[in-house]
Amino acid sequence: MPHIIVKLHPGRSEEQKQQLTEEIVKDVMAIAKCPETSVSVAFEEVSPAEWPEKVYRPDILEKQQTLYRKPGYKNPFE
Repeated sequence: MPHIIVKLHPGRSEEQKQQLTEEIVKDVMAIAKCPETSVSVAFEEVSPAEWPEKVYRPDILEKQQTLYRKPGYKNPFE
């Protein structure tokens, strides 16, 4: 624990993903007080066309009670 899944649009380089992974792991270790060996990070690329149904509805709209930060963009279903 913990396992972090980052969902984002395609187009980031492997170097960018690796850099983001390193920063996430550092912050999780510092804040959650857990060893590096217990942190895992995955990336799921989701196209803009699929974002509303694959991410916005299931992970944001239907799980608002678990969000600690809501997106600043407009609801794609409006």
